[in-house]
Amino acid sequence: MFESLAHGFAVALSPSNLLFAVVGVVLGTVVGVLPGIGPPTTVALLLPLTYGLDVTAAVIMLAGIFYGAMYGGSTTSILVNLPGEAASVVTTFDGYQMAQQGRAGGALAIAAIGSFVAGTMGVLGLTVLSVPLSELALRFGPPEYFGLTLFGLTLVAFLVAGSMVRGLLMAALGLWLGMIGLDPVQGTPRFTFGILELADGLDFVPVTMGLFGISEILRNLRRPQEMPRALRAAIDWSHSLREVIHARWAILRGSLVGFFVGILPGGGAIISSLLAYALEKRLARDPSRFGHGAPEGVAAPEAGNNAVCGGALIPMMALGIPGDPITAILIGALLVHGLAPGPMLFVERPDFAYTIIFSFFWSNIFTLAIALLGVRLLVKVLDAPKAVLIPAIAVLCAIGSFALRNSFFDTYVMFAFGLLGLMMRWLGMPVVPLILALVLGRPLEENLRVALTASKGDVSTFFTSPISLGFLLLSAVSIAWPFVQQWRRRGSPA
Repeated sequence: MFESLAHGFAVALSPSNLLFAVVGVVLGTVVGVLPGIGPPTTVALLLPLTYGLDVTAAVIMLAGIFYGAMYGGSTTSILVNLPGEAASVVTTFDGYQMAQQGRAGGALAIAAIGSFVAGTMGVLGLTVLSVPLSELALRFGPPEYFGLTLFGLTLVAFLVAGSMVRGLLMAALGLWLGMIGLDPVQGTPRFTFGILELADGLDFVPVTMGLFGISEILRNLRRPQEMPRALRAAIDWSHSLREVIHARWAILRGSLVGFFVGILPGGGAIISSLLAYALEKRLARDPSRFGHGAPEGVAAPEAGNNAVCGGALIPMMALGIPGDPITAILIGALLVHGLAPGPMLFVERPDFAYTIIFSFFWSNIFTLAIALLGVRLLVKVLDAPKAVLIPAIAVLCAIGSFALRNSFFDTYVMFAFGLLGLMMRWLGMPVVPLILALVLGRPLEENLRVALTASKGDVSTFFTSPISLGFLLLSAVSIAWPFVQQWRRRGSPA
């Protein structure tokens, strides 16, 4: 094992392979920063660039693209309140507020360093714990995944500030929107109203761009004053570093949460970011700071989001099972280059297996360096005049929604949800529960129905499994806890 580790370290450290890692990180960051692209799409788009390379260089370049795309998705969430993927939605809670308060440099630095720490912990965990933890992932079936997804969904209501009833109503609307399209089991159309384009359902990208991007544009058009330009041309690095230090424990806790969620095939970055954010809000001395620019509110979800990468690599490397969409693409890339991930990879080619692991480590370092060097350039985005910034955001939203399926229908959906988002802001209805319920609704339904089909309709299958029962109990607690707190506040003496 130690010989294989040393060989993998030496191969990954060669100048040519380091160059491929840098190129991959730059390409991944540039493409991943575009709204609506997201890490899986970025990796898929840039995958053909690796076909002419040998297998080692190809995997190292893919690792760079992987980490670059993961960080790039957080940039638009912080700067212009436009999440590039579902997992970045949670980052908008406090990241965009920090940007509006002139602390965009601090938010981007927290995201970069949090991503680096989480990625490093993920690689270390992958090196040491890949085999024993992969056995844990095999214990999860449809009942367990249903409990996990339900728990993630109930956290949405827990995270919403203000009226919990409104949060639950928006989550219910998101679940209904997620049911539009073909039935996942029987294949029959539901709520399509005869519109062929709705057979595939409502995609996350145009819905999110409408609710966040277009509604924000429309809201700012109504303001007579300029959009807030709280950013300075020069970044106060000492202040940004203090904010990173202040959020250090949030980064560590978020990294642990994301790593263990990532081990579960299909656990997903969105659930880990929700769990990490909810944990920090629960542990905070003053939870009211969250949603108003708390550094921990950026550190926790970004660390949780990126630590999923290392965790998801464990079932991919040890079992050949994709832990998320990105690792599914990476498995396909390895197969194209003649390698099959799984237990035999560590037996037959341990040197190459550890080369892959160390390539992720170096890509993580280069991502941090490029992110910190680019912060000064990125924060100048908000210093652009309103007449430049608003059309630029609108064009990016239109391109991102159209490029999804090369269909103007998705662009129409984006503008429709932009109007809906503006209306929801006027009425004081939270947007986030709708988005997250839309994303989590389909896997929730699929696992529910598969579990019931396998048990012939016996609902006790969700309670006989200790793991599933544990998640169901946590779901009940997360729903009841805000009501208990509200009752205790009413009952306490003034």
